[in-house]
Amino acid sequence: MENKVKYLNEKDVSNLTGLALSTLRNHRCKGKGLPYIKIGKAVRYSFQDIIDYFEGHKIKPDEMRT
Repeated sequence: MENKVKYLNEKDVSNLTGLALSTLRNHRCKGKGLPYIKIGKAVRYSFQDIIDYFEGHKIKPDEMRT
């Protein structure tokens, strides 16, 4: 079984996440936000990293009750 990682450009990530291109760029500049890979001028995001990042920021209201 072949395990291929899907990489997306910033426009694809913007469409997928609803984050503006300027937000993605600002996050990269500030060293926060989604993990990314930079090769030369090309910026790529792993689809799995995007899923993992959003899952890590999931808020579960039932767990917030005390």
